[in-house]
Amino acid sequence: MEIIHSPDEMAAWAKAQAAAGGGIALVPTMGCFHEAHLSLMRLARRQAGKVVVSLFVNPLQFGPSEDFEAYPRNFAEDCRMAAGEGVDAVFAPDPAEMYPEDFQTVVSVKDITRHLCGASRPGHFDGVATVLVKLFHLTGADCAVFGEKDYQQLAVIRRLTADLNMDIEIIGHPTVRETDGLAMSSRNLYLDEGDRESALSLYRSIAMARKLTAAGVREATVLERKVRAYIESFPGTEIDYVSFVDADSLVPVAVIDERTLLALAVRIGGKVRLIDNGLVLRDG
Repeated sequence: MEIIHSPDEMAAWAKAQAAAGGGIALVPTMGCFHEAHLSLMRLARRQAGKVVVSLFVNPLQFGPSEDFEAYPRNFAEDCRMAAGEGVDAVFAPDPAEMYPEDFQTVVSVKDITRHLCGASRPGHFDGVATVLVKLFHLTGADCAVFGEKDYQQLAVIRRLTADLNMDIEIIGHPTVRETDGLAMSSRNLYLDEGDRESALSLYRSIAMARKLTAAGVREATVLERKVRAYIESFPGTEIDYVSFVDADSLVPVAVIDERTLLALAVRIGGKVRLIDNGLVLRDG
């Protein structure tokens, strides 16, 4: 497995692979790998002859009061795990090379970022969109694989690539969960034993909403009130949002139907912000 740090070297590597044929699949990550990341790599391996994993904690998508400096990093172990999955190249650029002093361009996706994380984290998706345009270009990827846990991010990327006529396939992978149902996240490392129990309120509230809708409750305001009360019954939970939205537009809905997604963001113990989601009219 090659480890590439320079954007120019990454572009040259991609050009050579494109000439050889077989296609390139990209898995964009911020590192600190767990089973969910490895699942994305395995899916990528089935899509193309070469797999590139980008390992870059992107400063543009962190707000001034967010955890950029504290975000967990474990480069050596990440490379070992990626090599174990047969990844062909890890691209780990320095922020100063991705965003030199004279960097001026920002990519912005508008309407679909107005709600959910886009509302509570101003500028976040501009940072996501900007870095992904660079990564798609530098790696020459034919396809890119993302987890559905970051549902709004996946929707933004699909809108971005469609609007800009980018010749890249965007592939979603279902949320990977721990045995107790907690959605896998690098930020789970921050949770102590008590925090973890409170973190399970997200997954359990999705299950509760599904039971209530199966019993005939379809008013979003009623369900939101019940979900909020349930999550707040766990110690140390601070709700960012509980929102029932259309799965395509991410616009809030009044009545639950087959395309309604419950999207959640909750801060646990005052320090760990977790997200989760699930279609409401679906079991499991």
